Amino acid sequence: MGKRKSREKPPPKKKIKVDTCFTCPFCNHQGTVECNMDKKNMTGEAVCYICKESYSTTIHYLSEPLDVYSEWLDECERVNKFED
Repeated sequence: MGKRKSREKPPPKKKIKVDTCFTCPFCNHQGTVECNMDKKNMTGEAVCYICKESYSTTIHYLSEPLDVYSEWLDECERVNKFED
């Protein structure tokens, strides 16, 4: 004899939520950099509300706010390396 099938459906999988607020690389305040994604115009912008620094870049349909922030950090490192 076989088992009876359960009528309960498995619980839905939880989506992983990616942060949109980050630490500013210039003033080091936590949670002050907010990344805004404009998928219609294909641009991403990261802005610090304390020191008013900002960074804008082009994005694609797979981009996340973390990608814009990491590109900003990479650009800061590249500029600092060039100056030395």
